[in-house]
Amino acid sequence: MSNAVAILDFGSQYTQLIARRVRGAHVYCELFSWDSPPGDVLALEPRGFILSGGPSSVYAPDAPGLPDYVLEQGVPVLGICYGMQLLARHLEGRVSPAVRREYGAAMVELVAPDVPLLAALSSRNLKVWMSHGDRIESPPPGFEVLARSANSPVAAMGDVGRGLYGLQFHPEVVHTDQGGEILRCFAVDVCGCVPDWTPSTFIERAVARVRDQVGAGWVVCGLSGGVDSAVTATLVHRAVGEQLTCILVNTGLMRRGEPEQVVRTFRERLGMRLVAVDATEGFLRALEGVIDPEQKRRIIGERFIRVFEREARLLEANAVPSEGVRAVRFLAQGTLYPDVIESRGPERQAAARIKTHHNVGGLPEHMSFDLVEPLRYLFKDEVREVGETLGLPEDIVWRQPFPGPGLAVRIIGEVSRERLETLRAADAILLTELEMAGLLRGATQQAFAVLLPIRSVGVMGDERTYQHVIALRAVTTEDFMTADWARLDPELLARISSRIVNEVPGVNRVVYDITSKPPSTIEWE
Repeated sequence: MSNAVAILDFGSQYTQLIARRVRGAHVYCELFSWDSPPGDVLALEPRGFILSGGPSSVYAPDAPGLPDYVLEQGVPVLGICYGMQLLARHLEGRVSPAVRREYGAAMVELVAPDVPLLAALSSRNLKVWMSHGDRIESPPPGFEVLARSANSPVAAMGDVGRGLYGLQFHPEVVHTDQGGEILRCFAVDVCGCVPDWTPSTFIERAVARVRDQVGAGWVVCGLSGGVDSAVTATLVHRAVGEQLTCILVNTGLMRRGEPEQVVRTFRERLGMRLVAVDATEGFLRALEGVIDPEQKRRIIGERFIRVFEREARLLEANAVPSEGVRAVRFLAQGTLYPDVIESRGPERQAAARIKTHHNVGGLPEHMSFDLVEPLRYLFKDEVREVGETLGLPEDIVWRQPFPGPGLAVRIIGEVSRERLETLRAADAILLTELEMAGLLRGATQQAFAVLLPIRSVGVMGDERTYQHVIALRAVTTEDFMTADWARLDPELLARISSRIVNEVPGVNRVVYDITSKPPSTIEWE
């Protein structure tokens, strides 16, 4: 049995937060759709299962069911919200529509605070987050009531002997007091997992996996200047050394000064083999007239791979491979867990795709590479921790995230050289001002400018103008699965706006995006 927990996703908007909280307790976990093939889930050899919430009623004809293998394994199970109701109904408890639905903050009283799931909590009364229309009227045989609220006679239940628990509230959200501690207790105290999921152990395992996958083969790795590709390259380099060649493809869609900075960092500071390719003209020609964001991503992903294939053939032609070294067969890239989730990778076929990520669904169906993705199951904050442990420069580890398709998805509408220069200039002003204010690392986790596909009327120098509009986006987040807009100082926003309007030709209006994720995504496209 491994040292991990399997989370079954029944459609909750909070499921990814469950995974992040369990990882925060230094216990490895993975997400699976509730209807994933049993063999895929059991291959993890989990020490326990967490059943997420979901929008369904357990009595609906098409409601997701509890897979038989969950209870057959004889390991602990924690049901959350819908997961608790599903567990109760499956084990002959009574679930019914609540007289009054509960959405938002509520107070629960722990009536059995000494059970292993709750024993580490410091208070018998907790402020929690509820989101349910059904409730449990009576728990299944063998279960006891562990907590209650004004509207939920069974706010938590447990069969301690079998390690089966249910929570009507959501411990994974920040609005629930000591919710992270409840999930830690389940993973560590109830399931018996050893909290050894740390950056150091991840690096050790990731390097071993890359070495096993690649063997004596050659690898190319695309660098973008961001932390994801930097950590990927460093892990692969640690695993296979000179078998790795990093390739910087300047698509013409990068931020101001970024291609030059990437070359300096990886070739000069980190001593990696790096090939820089300027493919600007080809990318811009391919994007002419394209306004649909999904089409942009597919075009960029396709061209990206073709450039890599061409450069790989050049590497093979110009090198004298050592004995046993074959063709360049592997492409390493910095795919993250949120990329997989939002793109509906093969692990989550039942989930609705939000958008195609360049590192996942944006790649062409046919290519000559096998993918090496050492970060595929990490969240962004975990990647930064790994980067720090690897000793990467701070300016790389804490660099603002940047999408694979680059500025193409921050220009709403058609991409052109002129529009790129406008956006680059505005974006550089935003990032410079945030850096001068000390807000690029702690107060904002991602910030960027967006060029909108509209023009607005203005007055400059007593003359009417009809020019571009720039939108500013700055968010705070722990895991990039949910985010809130950053409450920047109005004086700072005024200074940024003034500089953009006065220094960027063709712009006469600046707006600030005050939408959270959800309902919006962080990027506009």
